[in-house]
Amino acid sequence: MKDISFSQLDSIVPQCAVNLPNLNDLNLPEKVLQFGTGVLLRGLPDYFIDKANKQGVFNGRIVVVKSTSGASDEFDQQDSLYTICERGVQAGEQIESYTLSSAISRVISAQSDWKKVLECAHNPEMQIVISNTTEVGIQLVQDDINNNQPPVSFPGKLLAFLYERYKAFNGDKSKGLVIVPTELIPDNGKKLESIVLELAHLNSLETDFLDWLEVSTTFCNSLVDRIVPGKPKPEVKEAIEAQLGYTDQLLIVSEVYRLWAIEGDEHVKEVLSFGQVDEGVIVEPNIDLYRELKLRLLNGTHTLSCGLAYLAGFKTVSEGMEDEYLSTFVSNLMLAELAPSIPYKVSILTAERFGRQVLDRFRNNSIQHNWLSITMQYTSKMKMRNLATLLQYYQNFPCVPEYFSVGFAAYLLFMKAELAEDGKYYGISNGEKYLIQDDKVAYFAEKWASLSPEELVDSVLSDKFLWGTDLTALKRFAAMIKEYLLKMTNEGVLSTLKIFVRKGEDTLVSMSAEL
Repeated sequence: MKDISFSQLDSIVPQCAVNLPNLNDLNLPEKVLQFGTGVLLRGLPDYFIDKANKQGVFNGRIVVVKSTSGASDEFDQQDSLYTICERGVQAGEQIESYTLSSAISRVISAQSDWKKVLECAHNPEMQIVISNTTEVGIQLVQDDINNNQPPVSFPGKLLAFLYERYKAFNGDKSKGLVIVPTELIPDNGKKLESIVLELAHLNSLETDFLDWLEVSTTFCNSLVDRIVPGKPKPEVKEAIEAQLGYTDQLLIVSEVYRLWAIEGDEHVKEVLSFGQVDEGVIVEPNIDLYRELKLRLLNGTHTLSCGLAYLAGFKTVSEGMEDEYLSTFVSNLMLAELAPSIPYKVSILTAERFGRQVLDRFRNNSIQHNWLSITMQYTSKMKMRNLATLLQYYQNFPCVPEYFSVGFAAYLLFMKAELAEDGKYYGISNGEKYLIQDDKVAYFAEKWASLSPEELVDSVLSDKFLWGTDLTALKRFAAMIKEYLLKMTNEGVLSTLKIFVRKGEDTLVSMSAEL
């Protein structure tokens, strides 16, 4: 089987439909500088750019900057070609497609080829900077950019690049760039901009450059949402390559769903012209709606379901969604309680449409998302993702949110540490111990050791330091949690889940009969 490269394109004979690049793509100018080689960037921004190039819309390629030292052999050997395998559920149907991307032109190491990175600043065709350096990457480090070595931090490298561009074009205001970070932090563009400006002052850069930076360069907040796991397992990779007819060391598998919401005006939309070819790219003046939908429906449902699902014996999200009881719980929690209670002005139809897309994603058995991994920092996630929704629910409705209460009861039970070893706390579920990775685990261990379940509920819910408010003031919320926490403790989590879902179905049947 052949290794993939531009020279091999004409000779490969795939056993499935593959969206192949055109040899003319080799001649497209480099328009994007990308900090990061990770699978999320290759599976989302680079995916959109490649799709646009294939349709003759954007017509530009990406120079990728590696932050780590060392060669980029896999990219070099394959002419930076790589395959994106999309697998998932869309509108209830299984989807599988293959694309050979030629969006990346080359990969440069910042450590060993910093001069080449700076040379890209002299390219008049350059328009965009994209980054994904992890949340830690957007931090202020007092970098010195006035030497020939790469600055330590990503904001430092970016400032050095922008300053080089400013000098290369003598302050031409038409040569500014659109910068779109994808790090998963709120207001990532604004935060990056403030750090770059502060670094510019710390480096005593001239006022004219500061003016150029503020007038000509646009920093955009953005939100990315697509599950792109790391390199697929060897057996999965081999099976895919047998279909493709070539080997690919950079092959990635992603879900079908994709979203890149970017905060920008008409100028930004014009520069990011690749957004024309895919509804997954959204450029709007305000992207708070998309952030709220993702936070409250996808993340919020995950958080209120993960402890329940894990304690009930389910390992992965897709496995849980194959069970009629857990699937019903997740669906009703999301659509009946969370969707109408989003603390943001959003139509219920928009929320429900987004929610049904999320449910399709949860059912995707090509993505192995472990419930246990979602429980990491459970308490802070519960507060950040679900507290505002809970309070909004009580403003909207005169009754207790039962699905929310069941999920919260399971959270409290999950946080019950049965043993401690080497400074770590473990719970026990279905005869197996599990690691509780939460900054508040010692707090809960003490509560469970000294209080009855009913007392624990009152103590935890009334803790204003933990939640910022007294949750026992919410009508019947504490009582409902106590009821289901005791059932889970005495009868088991899976049994409690089944009883709860059956009760809900019986209630719906009774209501229908009355109508």
